[in-house]
Amino acid sequence: MEEKLLIIYTGGTIGMVKDPETNYLRAFDFQNIYQWVPELKKFHFHVESISFSPVVDSSMMDPEIWIKLATIIEENYHQYIGFVVLHGTDTMAYTASALSFMLHNLNKPVIFTGSQLPMGAIRTDGKENLLSALEIASAQKNGQPLVPEVCIYFQDKLFRGTRTTKYNAEHFHPFRSDNYPALAEVGIHIKYNYPYIRYATEEGHFFVTKKMDTAIALIKIFPGITPWVLNALLQAAGIKAVILETYGSGNAPTHKWFIDALENAVKRGLIIVNVTQCLAGSVEMWRYETGIHLSGLGIISGHDMTTEAAITKVMYLLANCDNIDEIKQNMNKSLKGEISI
Repeated sequence: MEEKLLIIYTGGTIGMVKDPETNYLRAFDFQNIYQWVPELKKFHFHVESISFSPVVDSSMMDPEIWIKLATIIEENYHQYIGFVVLHGTDTMAYTASALSFMLHNLNKPVIFTGSQLPMGAIRTDGKENLLSALEIASAQKNGQPLVPEVCIYFQDKLFRGTRTTKYNAEHFHPFRSDNYPALAEVGIHIKYNYPYIRYATEEGHFFVTKKMDTAIALIKIFPGITPWVLNALLQAAGIKAVILETYGSGNAPTHKWFIDALENAVKRGLIIVNVTQCLAGSVEMWRYETGIHLSGLGIISGHDMTTEAAITKVMYLLANCDNIDEIKQNMNKSLKGEISI
């Protein structure tokens, strides 16, 4: 039986072509993918596709769409050897992180990719990204996939989904993974970084979690932040958790009003996770006095998680844990390779 890969087109630049009549960009029909990318005929596998209708701009992504995407993978999991998700770059790291937490006992590649230029553009990066993502998604040894993870592939680098951040809106290298090595590098050959790829260590059936709780806020600390701004967010109606983006290795002001606001929030049962604003490095709340203050209040270290991973992990845990203690315990565990332990 011929092996098959499934392309899931959610939206984004990679699936756009210029309409010759209007000169506007429009989504092309992925049912005709072999016409647009004839190189696919040289692969040993067959490619099929599912397209969102209507397509979703990545700036409009939300948990409902993540659940829809996870459900498509669930419904097609046993028919395909791997999946390539085409997605806009702006929120790709959020969606890849969310899917990482939602897909359990995953033993097949789920590779996100996209492009900075439309597929029909002369210098498009879309064709190379698509072809390489498909090749990685199909790669096996002794019948086992080489990268059974949710990943992001872009312009010669494959990164773990929960470790990736978009940092550039113009270059063909829009993503970085500063706290974890690339899982593969693509040149003349594809070189896999096997020691850093997650392989299943326990037997279990693949299943999908379809609950996410968005009752969270993101607070970025900055010089001059005021008490009323901080309290407005900490006391927002219905809020259950806050991702606190702090300086350096987890530092923040030690003004009495600042500490009191956080302490009162924690006493009310608010979950506060401390992540660094830096692209690289880890929160180490024991290193400096300001971090020790935060730790003493019961604020949870986000370790070296990206903001995208922290946000989606908290959404996942709020919806699927029974109590605060269970959430705190799981925040300090690496569930899907999002933390260096």
